[in-house]
Amino acid sequence: MPGPIQSIERAAAVLRLLARGSGHHGLAEISASLGLPKGTAHGILRTLQRVEFVEQDQATGRYRLGAALLHLGTSYLDANELRSRSINWSDTLAARSGQEVRIGMHLDGAVLVVHHVFRPDDTMQTLGIGAMLPLHATALGKVLLAYDADLSGMVRRRELTSLTRRTIVTAAALERVLAQVRAAGWASEAEECMPGEASIAAPIRVPGGLVVGAIGISGAVDRICDSASRPKPELVEQVTFAAEAVSRSLAAGS
Repeated sequence: MPGPIQSIERAAAVLRLLARGSGHHGLAEISASLGLPKGTAHGILRTLQRVEFVEQDQATGRYRLGAALLHLGTSYLDANELRSRSINWSDTLAARSGQEVRIGMHLDGAVLVVHHVFRPDDTMQTLGIGAMLPLHATALGKVLLAYDADLSGMVRRRELTSLTRRTIVTAAALERVLAQVRAAGWASEAEECMPGEASIAAPIRVPGGLVVGAIGISGAVDRICDSASRPKPELVEQVTFAAEAVSRSLAAGS
């Protein structure tokens, strides 16, 4: 049986991205959000323009969904599917890391926790499914912002709430951090959301590269980070491996 066609998966990811938020995205934003070279993204957009699935605003150069596609509607990955595809890998990540694991998606300007696995110890813990977390102060949120230019633009235009003395509160500082997330492929925070706690997260993608969620671990700073408040490399590796595994599971089920 022939395998998936990468160019079609990438085109589908472009269309899903254009269906988000304002629906108007520049070439650089599309390239960065999907992790594609600009030349590749431009080639996909030109092809989609030829079949009228995408239109380009001549005044701004930004792209939007074309009229020929709008009547087909848009399908979205729902929280239940993301949760069901990630359960096994999130359990494994919790066991290997010794930390609690959360799966998050964007909802109404925040991170919605759609799955939560307790730390594998006997300490008192509270189930966090359904919790809403700040985008700018959590590793999960930084991942979602880094790969969604429209969402990050919206967040940077509003006041960034200070939750601790380490919280990022300026748009410029947040944008620098998001650029680092895109370059590294994962995000972290240390005491930006809650004193004494840290987290690491990585993106969950559907075929074509579109980021639809994030998986991450959180726990005490001294268990997540080294003495310089940097995330421990072995934990970063475990989180990114889990994110890639969940992404492959989504691809297998698509």
